[in-house]
Amino acid sequence: MSKIEDLRQKSDDQLDEELTTLKREQFNLRFQSATNQLEAPARIREVRRTIAKIKTLQGERARAAAAKA
Repeated sequence: MSKIEDLRQKSDDQLDEELTTLKREQFNLRFQSATNQLEAPARIREVRRTIAKIKTLQGERARAAAAKA
């Protein structure tokens, strides 16, 4: 099962919580990068893309809800 399918199964609240967690991690990774203490540079890209996937899902859900109303 792919990451996007896992995210689709989560509720809106779970997505919000994961988004907050990932944004905090992204901040910490940026800070580590600036101080040359970054151990996994690829993690920055992975976190950024996961944030984008969550925001895309939230947008899809918002548009679907607006279309129903």
